[in-house]
Amino acid sequence: MTTTPAERSPDWSDEQWQVRARSWVDAQLSLAGRRVTGLVEPRVRPWSLVWRVPTDDGTVWFKANNPGTVHEAVLVETLAELTPERVLTPIAVDREQGWSLLPDGGESLRDVLGRDPDLSHWERALPGYAALQLASAPRADELVALGVPDHRPEVLAGLLAELLDDHGALLIGAEGGLSQDMYERLRAELPSYAERCRRLADIGIPATVQHDDLHDGNVFAGTDGYRYFDWGDASVAHPFGTLLVTLRSIRYAKKPAADDTQLARLRDAYLEAWTDGYDRRTLVEAADLAIELGPVSRSLSWRRALDTPGESRAEYADAVPGWLEEIFAADPFQPDS
Repeated sequence: MTTTPAERSPDWSDEQWQVRARSWVDAQLSLAGRRVTGLVEPRVRPWSLVWRVPTDDGTVWFKANNPGTVHEAVLVETLAELTPERVLTPIAVDREQGWSLLPDGGESLRDVLGRDPDLSHWERALPGYAALQLASAPRADELVALGVPDHRPEVLAGLLAELLDDHGALLIGAEGGLSQDMYERLRAELPSYAERCRRLADIGIPATVQHDDLHDGNVFAGTDGYRYFDWGDASVAHPFGTLLVTLRSIRYAKKPAADDTQLARLRDAYLEAWTDGYDRRTLVEAADLAIELGPVSRSLSWRRALDTPGESRAEYADAVPGWLEEIFAADPFQPDS
């Protein structure tokens, strides 16, 4: 029997749930030789609850994911085993609950860029993320088996077709939703979209973990290098799909906005990790295709993130149809108005 989000999602405001979660945090910290020393500070979004927890050995962070993003806990745990220098190593993880307890990562790349808006910071950060993806590629099937969503090119067109049947998520004809004309246009686009997916798959670059929301607020920039966090939107997909959000965020975060030449330089810094196996022309072709196909992955990620009851999800509901419309964007790095 199919369950509704309300039946599946925990009520993070429920006192019993909070007592149970706090008991778990206390127990895990005790095992690590630490204890809580102050009040917990909460932040609640439709897709997760985060507690900032002060301890006698610095701040730690507890995160509880909703059913649509519950895979983040097991993914963070797995990535910490594969590439401990690229992510934070969890203090503890509860895979079934979708809970994780993490140390503080220090300042973010956004903090650094606020002081020094030089794009060379991104030129140094992107190769490390590419290295994480290459290290994770041999485990792609395992990650899918562990519950990380499968967005590989071979299945992405089918996922788009399935999404177009979800009229509730698309808000067809409603404010903030798809117009009937746009819905029909997307339906007509399915064969072309499937063909582009086949072209991307045929290039042969292995699928791996794809963050799908890699911007400067999701990168720690410490003295020992860059670490990548907040993996709730992640999937197993073509690695280059990352570039859609990353390059778009760079263009509009930098003042003045980054131009196409600067974006191409950053793209190439990222693609360098694959030059042992592919020539640059092929890599750029694959990157362009992955960026074109990427809005569907973003729309699917948002649908999972909003797999929760309550009024708070309404604030973000237009993200699912909005990203689908980006399939037709003339400039993938400039959101349609």
